[in-house]
Amino acid sequence: MAYHKVNADQRAQGHSPYLDNDELQATALELEWDMEKELEEPGFDHFRLDGAVQHHLGNSQSPDLDLEPIQPSSSPKGRFQRLQEDPDYISHYTRQAPKSNRCNFFQILKVFCTALILFIFGIVIGYYARKKCPSPPTSQEPNNLHIYHEILKEIKAENIQQIYRDLLRFPRGDDVDIAMKILVQWNSQGLEDVQLVNYPVLLDLPGSSSNTVTLKNSGECFYPSGQQCNRETKTLHSQDLLYSYAAYSAKGTLEAELVDIQYGTVEDLIRIQAITNVTKKIALLKLGQSPLLYKLSLLEDAGFGGVLLYVDPCDLPKTTDLADKAFMVSLNSGGDPSTPGYASIDGSYRQNRLNLTALLVQPISAVLAKKLVSLPEDTVQKDRCIPLQMPATGKKIISLNIQSVTTYKTISNVIGYLKGSVFPDRYIIIGSHHNGLNTYGGQEWASSTAIITAFIQALMLKVKRGWRPDRTIVFCSWGGTSFGNIGSYEWAEDLKRVLQRNVVAYVSLHNPVRGNSTLHPVASPSLQQLAVESQSFNCVEKTKCPGSNVSSVQIQGDSDYFINHLGVPATQFSYEDIKTSENSSFLSEALFPVHTTKTEELDPSFSLHETIAKLTGQVTLQIASEPVLPFNALDIALEVQNSLKGGEVDIPQLLAVASRLRDTAELFQSDEMRPANDPKERAPVRVRMLNDVLQSLEKSFLVHRAPPGLYRNILYRLDERTSQFSVLLEALEHCKLHQSNETIQAALSEVLNSINSAQVYFKAGLDVFETTLAGKK
Repeated sequence: MAYHKVNADQRAQGHSPYLDNDELQATALELEWDMEKELEEPGFDHFRLDGAVQHHLGNSQSPDLDLEPIQPSSSPKGRFQRLQEDPDYISHYTRQAPKSNRCNFFQILKVFCTALILFIFGIVIGYYARKKCPSPPTSQEPNNLHIYHEILKEIKAENIQQIYRDLLRFPRGDDVDIAMKILVQWNSQGLEDVQLVNYPVLLDLPGSSSNTVTLKNSGECFYPSGQQCNRETKTLHSQDLLYSYAAYSAKGTLEAELVDIQYGTVEDLIRIQAITNVTKKIALLKLGQSPLLYKLSLLEDAGFGGVLLYVDPCDLPKTTDLADKAFMVSLNSGGDPSTPGYASIDGSYRQNRLNLTALLVQPISAVLAKKLVSLPEDTVQKDRCIPLQMPATGKKIISLNIQSVTTYKTISNVIGYLKGSVFPDRYIIIGSHHNGLNTYGGQEWASSTAIITAFIQALMLKVKRGWRPDRTIVFCSWGGTSFGNIGSYEWAEDLKRVLQRNVVAYVSLHNPVRGNSTLHPVASPSLQQLAVESQSFNCVEKTKCPGSNVSSVQIQGDSDYFINHLGVPATQFSYEDIKTSENSSFLSEALFPVHTTKTEELDPSFSLHETIAKLTGQVTLQIASEPVLPFNALDIALEVQNSLKGGEVDIPQLLAVASRLRDTAELFQSDEMRPANDPKERAPVRVRMLNDVLQSLEKSFLVHRAPPGLYRNILYRLDERTSQFSVLLEALEHCKLHQSNETIQAALSEVLNSINSAQVYFKAGLDVFETTLAGKK
């Protein structure tokens, strides 16, 4: 008698490891009894079954046999058992009388031995079949934490310092040259798939000579740094002189009266317009307090013709001495200006945009600003700092000359992939940048590149030993950052459809060590809790842990497109100096020329770099490898409610829909997140559905229109001083300036629809889960 095991439900290759026991047991063993060899008496040679479908034993070690399996509808039991239970069995076939009792005894013994052998054989097959089937997974969180620790301990300060110094040895060629060297470096670390992605884009570069500011009363001519125009200074620090400019400013010469408007707030504009006509005049503007592009849009609407931009020394830390240095700013809101909203690839239509504003904009040093307002040099005293302000009496007529040149250049991105083992179609993007504008921006590009390279190095050591993250990690070194995040915008616009579906989070390494006194973590609301936990994880062995004050505020750098166009949760860790003034926000928009050794002066031991690398790595690893994405829906609802408290706008509809959002988020957090975090209840379908919901939590908060310089993602505040939605604050200011409430009504509608959309999204997620569970029951 022959016995054959038929595997009716082979496990699909690549199936998620998180399977229920019920699903495993669904792979039943179908038993087939073949009687043709045993029952050799006459009459059985014609006994056959119809409707045969041959099974293929993919994992069987025995040779394939031509079987004629049972038609499923004929009987759920074995063929021999079905015949025994058939009431007409005797009438179909009658056996001859036994020849002797001895023959009957041997036949019974034969049947018994055969049955015993088959029984033992069945047990053995069942044992090995069960052994081959994977057992339900146990909780992987403790193992994950151990793996994270093993990876992060390989990140050492001396390694980062060595990579940093190697980067600075590169001769400062064009963007493509630096990108190629980074690509070779990442390949040498073992990163599997590293690509160089190039885009021809429109850049605004300095002309052959420096821009100038001339006092018409005295005839004195100055360069932006404050040095007088003569032959000696024309060759001294020539690159610094040339690169003190505003990219994408209007070009030409403007002679007009200089008007001091301080920080260019709505209150400042109302005050100035009440005493003078500002049409075609030149504004003396301080950087800080709000985004530069927003302030310039207000000045352009007011009728100004030009802007002299400077940083008040009172807004800088006392340890920073930049009074005699001008700087570079970009007036580009993002991407290639000649291809707005679409990728700059071959064949794309190029718009002729020589400038992005009608204003002539020129950054100047604080030294030159003091000369223009006729103040003595020593306005910074030991006990206090006197902010710069032009005297009320007297007029100053100046001539502003700006000559920059627009030209097409190639911008290069370096993109490397570490494919995930479970969810390879879900991406965590970690981004640094390599584009430095000569010496402008200091050497922070080398800091960010050294940190991301050290993380790749530590990660690949573990990958070579067989480990992989669950989700794909995408490492990016962006080009063109100082001109308006051009590299990241073009890549994201090129892959927009893929990224909309696949990107889970963005982890930023923009300017990671800009000071040495305070750790400044920034995270979107859904990632704030993870950022706090990462700080605790990385300071267990230290006596003094950094504070856990994580905020959701606007940040500079290449995370812009992912936050404001894709609605992707983002986070960033950086060190900075203690702020000395409430006006010091948005000063990072200015790129100052910094000496090459400045970074090593800030962090000589590179311990701050190591801390940033480990915090960034911890967050990246958790998002990439936790079965359930570590995002917090309830924190989003709380952030929304906090943004509606204490503001000038108190709309019952907003408060009501925000309350409903919180209630729904609480249900979602407790009913869906908690069971999914329990490995015993972690069904693969449920986990995938839950992660899809978590991945898109913040997309509802993208408003269609936002003023220049303000985030479209309303979950991010302007700075730590303001807690209200920035679009509502701007609408209130617009109302004061133009005496119209049309803008405030439109902004209220945008915010209301965003909050309601998020509430409906959470509710739909709950309904889907309830339907799924009801179906399973």
